[in-house]
Amino acid sequence: MAAERFFLELESPTPELAGAPHVVVVGGGFAGLRVCQALAGQPVRVTLIDKRNFNLFQPLLYQVASGLVSAADVASPLRQMVGQARNVQVLLGEVVDLDLERREVVFNDQRYGYDHLVLASGSGTAYFGHEEWRPLAPPMKILEHAQEIRRRLLMAMEEAEQCTEPERRRFLLSVVVVGAGPAGCELAGSLVELMRSAIRRDFKQLQEQECQVVLVDAVDRVLPAMHPSLSASAAGYLRANGVEVRLNTMVEAIEPGTVRLKPSGSNQGSASEPTAELLQAATICWTAGVRASRLGKLLAERSGCATDRGGRVLVEPDFSIPGHPEVRVLGDLCCYRHTSDGAPLPGMAGPAVQMGAWVARDLLNGLAGRDSAAFCWNDLGTMAVIGPLYAVADLRGLRLTGLAGWLLWGVAHLAFIPDTENRITLLSRWLWQIATRQRRALLITGRPDQHLGVDVGLERARSSGKSEPEAAVLGG
Repeated sequence: MAAERFFLELESPTPELAGAPHVVVVGGGFAGLRVCQALAGQPVRVTLIDKRNFNLFQPLLYQVASGLVSAADVASPLRQMVGQARNVQVLLGEVVDLDLERREVVFNDQRYGYDHLVLASGSGTAYFGHEEWRPLAPPMKILEHAQEIRRRLLMAMEEAEQCTEPERRRFLLSVVVVGAGPAGCELAGSLVELMRSAIRRDFKQLQEQECQVVLVDAVDRVLPAMHPSLSASAAGYLRANGVEVRLNTMVEAIEPGTVRLKPSGSNQGSASEPTAELLQAATICWTAGVRASRLGKLLAERSGCATDRGGRVLVEPDFSIPGHPEVRVLGDLCCYRHTSDGAPLPGMAGPAVQMGAWVARDLLNGLAGRDSAAFCWNDLGTMAVIGPLYAVADLRGLRLTGLAGWLLWGVAHLAFIPDTENRITLLSRWLWQIATRQRRALLITGRPDQHLGVDVGLERARSSGKSEPEAAVLGG
């Protein structure tokens, strides 16, 4: 009698893979995708599980929000990227539990066994205990976030075109971006350019001087992780191009169309309580906080491993967790402190890709009985694009601004994009925008608050009666 078959059993396409070690990778971001690419064609079975069927190039989400590129330009189907390898299987679903003793993951109401588990489910957005702000100030972590920001801004501009009340029109043409890191600076610079170029070309009743973009953060300089000279250059460019930069300022509350501000601790006087300030804006965006995927907390509960304040898993030098060498944690989900200065690796594409490549190589070396050299992060530097043909970049002490920084930024981002077709498409769109100053992805689509309750995974899984927290373990 034939053995009983189950839905999630990966059938070995060739006899030599029938008894091959099974590597389950959770998350198809930079780190998880790199693991799968490095293991493709190797004598292992690989299963990639993700709640979305595509890889998203998050660093360019702000360009989707500002109409520079479309969603398909920054996302690539996982099945086309790695699923065509003979030993790689791609499955759609959300991991909701882990059984480390039996070496199983639970998703889509199934239990799925593994020999090696790689957790790379990324990070989401933190509102510092104020989740009620999320519907009012969309974050920028997934495609729906960027599309919602674009929809809100374009709808506000359309209403302003028909508005005869000056006060209301100024409100509709006002934007507040919370967070002065790379994402916030890139978004603020791109949105002000979108509004002004659209008014010059496409709107007859609006004036450029009515546009207002305010960048708010509690830090004392923009891009605080970069060199102070680059921060000053970025802030100067933003201010010169119409962005009001408000530093040492905290968000006290967000209400519909209103952000209440107060001076941060370092800027408060001791004599009296600081006076709150109200900013009125039709479009509010949030880029200020990051939290690790909920899978980190779940892993800590199941294994007893430690996490940092942001929910990232503290890992061993080989990215495993204590007591479970078969479990590796990568990307934004891990806190890797085994560096020369003890500082954790930054949550960026470069470290994530390097983590994935090293772990894949270490797995293959382990199966072959070979030792691996210790992981060594190659710091490629940091960069942020602030406006058209203007970026700041720090490449191991080589600091560039303006056009030189933008060229370096463009080359680096094209190199990290995992799909060749998207590289070509993005390059052509950038060149078109430079030549014509036109943005081609300015469609108003979707529904209000489309960034909330995003449907992911299988319909069967969503209708199985799982509670919202349990069904949303991955990312988000």
